[in-house]
Amino acid sequence: MLVIPAIDLKDGKCVRLRQGRMDDSTIFSESPVEMAARWVDEGARRLHLVDLDGAIAGRPRNADIIGEIVSRFPDLPVQVGGGIRDDDTVQAYLDAGVQWVIIGTKAVSAPHFVNDLCLEFPGRIIVGLDAKNGKVAIDGWSKLSHHDVEDMAKHFEQDGVAGIIFTDISRDGMMQGVNVDSTVSLARSVNIPVFASGGVTSIEDIRRLCAVEDEGVTGVIVGRALYEGTLSLAEAQALADQNAA
Repeated sequence: MLVIPAIDLKDGKCVRLRQGRMDDSTIFSESPVEMAARWVDEGARRLHLVDLDGAIAGRPRNADIIGEIVSRFPDLPVQVGGGIRDDDTVQAYLDAGVQWVIIGTKAVSAPHFVNDLCLEFPGRIIVGLDAKNGKVAIDGWSKLSHHDVEDMAKHFEQDGVAGIIFTDISRDGMMQGVNVDSTVSLARSVNIPVFASGGVTSIEDIRRLCAVEDEGVTGVIVGRALYEGTLSLAEAQALADQNAA
């Protein structure tokens, strides 16, 4: 299982939000590129980058910084989300060296968009499903849709997405522990990789996720716990590797 550090970009800085609220952010670094270097030094095998401004604007706002990170670490797989609403943006990110692009809001509001992208960019599209009480949230988590998260995951699996990132938005940034039960339930409903996100607090969360890796939980995205020091990336990845051995 991969332990994937998250770098959330807002106004050119590395921040973390609480429950997706743009007005409740903590700045952890003025230099996202240097923060990426820190995670690489600690053994990161993949990075999760989110353009928070882009998610609100509906178009990339921190693409230059993302490009800097990708060019500085060309051998490190990077996945990017936030404000990706058309195929030109997908193409631009892939041309810059991004390995996967993450489709969020538009995956729910225009599901055919994902199907089209999977045909045009096979193996390069990941869908981010952010949910609360089993329902998918959209527009930067400001709205809850009527869509069931597991039904949507099955639909996108048929489209050919490379994986699903599942975030329990009630826990994201709150340091309350990852929602293992909901993550496992989603992973059991599909046969593609599922990445857990939201609420990871300590090494115990990693241990609990390792125990369900065989259910299809192939990675976990970690943010605030790494930045506040309640979890060590090196220790977490070592535990995941030991579990897989």
